[in-house]
Amino acid sequence: MSDFEEAVKLVKGSLTREGFSTVPDVTWGDVGGLDHLRSELNDYIVSPIKNPDIYKKFVAKLETGFLLYGPPGCGKTLVAKAVANEAGANFIHIKGPELLNKYVGESELAMRTLFQRARTSSPCVLFFDEVDALTTTSRGREGGSVNGGGLLNQFLTELDGGERHNVYVIGATNRLDVIDSAFLRPGRFGNLVYVPLPNADERVSILKSIAKKRPIDPSVDLDAIAKMNCQRFSGADLANLVIFVVNVFLF
Repeated sequence: MSDFEEAVKLVKGSLTREGFSTVPDVTWGDVGGLDHLRSELNDYIVSPIKNPDIYKKFVAKLETGFLLYGPPGCGKTLVAKAVANEAGANFIHIKGPELLNKYVGESELAMRTLFQRARTSSPCVLFFDEVDALTTTSRGREGGSVNGGGLLNQFLTELDGGERHNVYVIGATNRLDVIDSAFLRPGRFGNLVYVPLPNADERVSILKSIAKKRPIDPSVDLDAIAKMNCQRFSGADLANLVIFVVNVFLF
């Protein structure tokens, strides 16, 4: 039995080396703000991964599927990576459209393979960016359904696949309104987590995080910048603002 345990460890290492999954280097310090999301995801993902025996013994089955939704550029991908980093879990990042294939059966096979890799790499956070490309009803998708709905059904099958084997699935979308309600049931993407535009304090945190990686004079008042005409700026907008200013200064 011990030989098998050692072999499993080697297989996981091989998968990581081949680039299928890695522990990301993004931390909550890189996110800037969103402390309420950190607390919620810590309860549902980080703590169970770090304390598996306690949760198996004393805690009822927790939701393992999460859907991050909100305006674009607000850090949904960073949040997913930071959660995996804090948990010490492997991270697999896939963009929904990448799984779409015009050949019948190919998309379904890719979905099955993806979940198998996640189970082999557990503990693992499996992150679907632009998940609405995979979970939209045929009425809401331009050009009708993909592969006759085969991929959508395969996705549901994987989400319903009993024990997740320490695999946590996080989806991200800017279009919650077009997602098939079947995906929002408990056991699938049962936890809806809104990722809003940053408030004034969070804009300061984001700017400070960005400033650590850019040649910005320490005398620059980031608090004042955050209170300028940036009320509708996302984290991505703030990053672009800093890059623009740096480029103007350098060139």
